[in-house]
Amino acid sequence: MNDHVGKVTCDLSISVDGYAAGLNQSEQHPFGDDAGDGWGERLHAWMFETPEQREAQLDRLTAVGAFIMGRNMFGPVRGAWDRQWKGWWGENPPYHAPVFVLTHHPRDPQPMDGGTTFHFVTDGIESALRQAREAAGDRNVSIHGGATTINQYLAAGSIDELRLHIVPFTLGAGTRLFDGVPPLNLEQVESQAANSVTHVTYRVLS
Repeated sequence: MNDHVGKVTCDLSISVDGYAAGLNQSEQHPFGDDAGDGWGERLHAWMFETPEQREAQLDRLTAVGAFIMGRNMFGPVRGAWDRQWKGWWGENPPYHAPVFVLTHHPRDPQPMDGGTTFHFVTDGIESALRQAREAAGDRNVSIHGGATTINQYLAAGSIDELRLHIVPFTLGAGTRLFDGVPPLNLEQVESQAANSVTHVTYRVLS
């Protein structure tokens, strides 16, 4: 019997046409090619527009006992770990909890300041979720991105709650939420509109 009582959730900022990142992501352009309008920054600017928005995001992070992310979200290094990349977030990442990074290349755990430790999982999404559940205890597990990783967990039926932050512009190409995911039955449980973003929370029914 699984006595885990937390939910498996995800929070993702997307364009109106469903993209979470553009083409050709790199260290210089972590959200992909920038056409000159700074769309990667626009996609996440809503988090920092007001102290209330920032506080709400920090509160959501503290409700999470463990995170899962793809290697592409963790950083731009490809193939074998040829340098000790520690993520985009500096020495004190905002997670303050275990983070399980999906990769094909083994690497020792990377402890950081503030309670974050990056663990590198080479045996697939189910193993990462099992380890994250164990680490989280009765708190939530967040499938933190990017969209390709979230799509894998949606296709596997592993996500309980989908929290989308829809920013009013279109991108037209890149990494898109729901690509390759079978049809889902969603129940809308919350919505909130602001000038620069619409927050929608769905319960994933099937």
